[in-house]
Amino acid sequence: MTNPRSGPLAGLKIVEFAGIGPAPMTGMLLSDLGAEIVIIDRLEPSGLGIEKPTRFDVTRRGRRSVALDLKRPEGIACALDLVATADALIEGFRPGTMERLGLGPEPCLQRNPRLVYGRITGWGQDGPLAKAAGHDLNYIALSGALSAIGRAGEPPAIPLNLIGDYGGGAMLLGFGMLAALLEAGRSGRGQVVDAAMAEGSATLMASLFGLAAAGLHKPERGTNLLDSGAPHYETYRCADGEWITVAPIERKFREILLGLIGFDPKSFPDVNDPARWPEARKLLAGRFAERRRAEWCALLEGTDACFAPVLSLAEAPEHPHARARGSFIVVDGVSQPAPQPRFSRTPPATPTAGEPAGASSRAVLADWGFDLPAIDRLEQAGVIRAGASQTN
Repeated sequence: MTNPRSGPLAGLKIVEFAGIGPAPMTGMLLSDLGAEIVIIDRLEPSGLGIEKPTRFDVTRRGRRSVALDLKRPEGIACALDLVATADALIEGFRPGTMERLGLGPEPCLQRNPRLVYGRITGWGQDGPLAKAAGHDLNYIALSGALSAIGRAGEPPAIPLNLIGDYGGGAMLLGFGMLAALLEAGRSGRGQVVDAAMAEGSATLMASLFGLAAAGLHKPERGTNLLDSGAPHYETYRCADGEWITVAPIERKFREILLGLIGFDPKSFPDVNDPARWPEARKLLAGRFAERRRAEWCALLEGTDACFAPVLSLAEAPEHPHARARGSFIVVDGVSQPAPQPRFSRTPPATPTAGEPAGASSRAVLADWGFDLPAIDRLEQAGVIRAGASQTN
């Protein structure tokens, strides 16, 4: 291996089939923690996702690439040879796609009975919707998550693609694969991990399903404690047009906030009574509009008022707390989140920028046990492409 790995997953070998959304995020999470992951890319541009120079494709970081023609038997055989020495596989295609290629679970597990075969889709591998196209927004709509997000009287708010693709998709798949890898270490047998974004986003809503069943969370958006209904769990606009957040759910923290911003906690509307919420919100909005965000930060940050400014993507890495903890890193000129979580004994290394398709085809095959004449034949036959250059 030409790039030594460090981190708690060092020593794991994973084959990842290039895709979009949750699959590459899962690859990034596992690679960040030390797993050696090889991305199998298409020979030609795939048109997957938003086209951009490779160094800006942050979820591709830390992995090497083999560009392989999976339309040819030699390409399938090459992929199976890589799978034969891997601990796990990641794929994020519609159900049946890998089977049609000849790379479904059956042939892969025949070659490698210890393989953990990780699959992420929107609807799951079976069921009435399994083969229908969709994206994050559709999956979280079906799970009940989308209906709960937004302000009263307004349409559901679209929470980027964080809940389906990443929280309920990539992280769920990574969690499931690590569980299966632990079990494979005991049993010596691999298995298929079927992660669905619709189900994963429902899992993220577990506590709210419980609250709703208990009658403690109303179905109307924007009328509950955590969904913008409550004035003490809210965003407020400052005098300069910037925004802040306050979230003192507990009485003792509310008293700190109110005292610091100039209200008498004893005479302030009791927010334990939802009927007083409009009055309390009007008072808080008026007070926060009196000063600039920086002034509120100077007064409230670091206290128990449960406060934080709303930072932009450009501002977040520059915040003193983020800088003190090294929460963000710069890789090839691109600011991005550092690998997480943190480990006391096996810290991961700083990841490298993602590679363009095929940049390491020859090196990967050599490192994974292919002999040089075989690599030469694959390249000469056009089954692999080697040495692609990066577009900056």
